[in-house]
Amino acid sequence: MVLTSVRRASGSRETADAAAGDYLARVQGIAPALAAAGDEIDRRRELPEAIVEALIERGLFRLLLPHSLDGAELLPAQYIPIIEAVAKIDASTAWCLNQNSGCSMTAALLAPEIAREIFGGPHGILAWGPGPGEARVTPGGYRVTATWSFASGSQHASWLGCHVPIVEADGTPRLRTDGTPVVRTMLFPKSSTEFCDIWHTIGLRGTASNQYSVKDLFVPEAYSVDVLSRRDGGPTREEGLLYRFSSLSLYAGGFAGVALGIARGMLGHFIELARDKIPRGARNTLRNNNVIQSQVAQAEARLSSARGWLLQSFETITAAVAQRGHITLDERMNIRLASTFAIHTGVEVVDVLYQAAGATAIFNENPFERRFRDVHSVAQQLQGRQQHFETVGQHLMGLEPDTGWL
Repeated sequence: MVLTSVRRASGSRETADAAAGDYLARVQGIAPALAAAGDEIDRRRELPEAIVEALIERGLFRLLLPHSLDGAELLPAQYIPIIEAVAKIDASTAWCLNQNSGCSMTAALLAPEIAREIFGGPHGILAWGPGPGEARVTPGGYRVTATWSFASGSQHASWLGCHVPIVEADGTPRLRTDGTPVVRTMLFPKSSTEFCDIWHTIGLRGTASNQYSVKDLFVPEAYSVDVLSRRDGGPTREEGLLYRFSSLSLYAGGFAGVALGIARGMLGHFIELARDKIPRGARNTLRNNNVIQSQVAQAEARLSSARGWLLQSFETITAAVAQRGHITLDERMNIRLASTFAIHTGVEVVDVLYQAAGATAIFNENPFERRFRDVHSVAQQLQGRQQHFETVGQHLMGLEPDTGWL
């Protein structure tokens, strides 16, 4: 298969759905190989080169890149089901795709020649993670020293980034008018960094979310963007509707898709198990047990409800943003709430099915224990924080919420 992009006219629902459908078909094309690689992904704690190349060949790292860079530029409600479809097969792969895709939205903020340098080739993949550090102002750019962790997808990335506060040449922090520090995202070739293997985890092992460092690295001004520009969905060099959303909103929706995909995959496998398994001491198969029947029905209801609310929220908000030209705080709160709820719904469904599967679920050879580990790792990450419910609750009750992660 030759790497291709799907171009669509802005505002055309039919064309957007056709584009998403094409990428879903590409996921199904890679599904057998991805499923077969599951044990290797978990064991190696990274995506095998053959899987990465297959994803690249099908354009699956370019879902949120602009058309100008031969990206798909999918809107959120068309994008999330693709991440979900991958997560049904392998959560680590889906997590990497969503992380790398969210990073790629930075292309809309860069000068065209810089964006093409970073993302122009098929292997133009960006990764980053959080961590302490600083960028000291110097002629033409910044001197960056820092160490960061949780760099999901960094194993197959060609560029890395970091989010660091700016300090003046004399060491004085650069502040905004409201007194908060100025933070910029710095971009640099992966070859400029040193890695430390820290990713020994319970789940999402294949994401290779390791630690990386730079010391006194010069980053030209043109290879940096203001963090607020990425978060607020403000003016960009690209006019597409997608870039009225922040990368944080796409991270939230995409990682919710990962949790829903894990749970949906587990439900499918559980139904298969229930057809034939007769628990010790029982006379009938699991599927003839009234409690199991109720649990399966409730699992379906929970997943379908959470997924429907998530996608409908993005559809409604996208239509409003298309008319208005910008996203509102209420809409960002809606995205955060629907996304966090979907993540925790996925966890609840997996937990019920894991227990219902009995001892079968604890064996590595069966399709339950890894999904159990993966979905709980999703919920432990930033996007799954219970604190997000508190933030939205504060907003709903007229209090001043912390909007830093919206």
